[in-house]
Amino acid sequence: MGPMLKSLGALVISIIAVHSAYIGYIRPEANLALEVARAAGQSAPRDLVVILKDYEQEICLILMLWGVFLILGKCYAILKHRYLFNLDLIEHTAGEKMELPSALKTLEELPEDIRSTPLVRTLMASLRRYLITEHVQDTSDAIESGIEALAVKQEAENSMIRYLIWAIPSIGFIGTVRGIGQALSQADQALAGDIAGMTDSLGVAFNSTLVALLISIALMFLLHQLQRLQDGLIVDTQDYCESFLLNRLSAAVSHETTQED
Repeated sequence: MGPMLKSLGALVISIIAVHSAYIGYIRPEANLALEVARAAGQSAPRDLVVILKDYEQEICLILMLWGVFLILGKCYAILKHRYLFNLDLIEHTAGEKMELPSALKTLEELPEDIRSTPLVRTLMASLRRYLITEHVQDTSDAIESGIEALAVKQEAENSMIRYLIWAIPSIGFIGTVRGIGQALSQADQALAGDIAGMTDSLGVAFNSTLVALLISIALMFLLHQLQRLQDGLIVDTQDYCESFLLNRLSAAVSHETTQED
């Protein structure tokens, strides 16, 4: 299953789970609490179900679950292959040119999920560049290009998460506008002494903003943790390539130069 299908599947599951919770528990309990408060002549209670009962909060919760899935999925993909940085993936390479094709072939024969990791892709591209040019500087340039491409790719993949973090407060603001509009439409009743409708509408306005801001804060925290892992992946990939590949190639070139002299 491709990443796009997994993402859409997670969105569908989030919609079903949140909507089922609203239909089965949150809205019935909220309506019951509001009816009890009205019968007692009291204002709407500040129970959690009452705060979450409106449609804007439901949408925000759906997007929150989807965003959490996207973030945790990326974190898992990074942490899953962290062990590769503790292995010598090109241990058969002693720096001699005749052994480099064998090392490249070994990398190409790795399982697909390992071969598609940024570390292995960067190593394969660097080895191919050296086999073509036989220059260490060109190999270093290939590593730099791979690192830059990885950074751009990660930035692009995070765009949907950033959109969700922007969209959730916007949806909360829509609820705020809707609630204030309803409150203003009931101004005549408030002037007549019945302020229950206006307070309920203002509750819609403030509750939607409250929930949306809290969710966006939580998602932003998770996004920063993801970015920390991604930055660490970039740094570790570059360090690995320099330690296990460039240093060996440089040592081999120096050795060959010494022998020629």
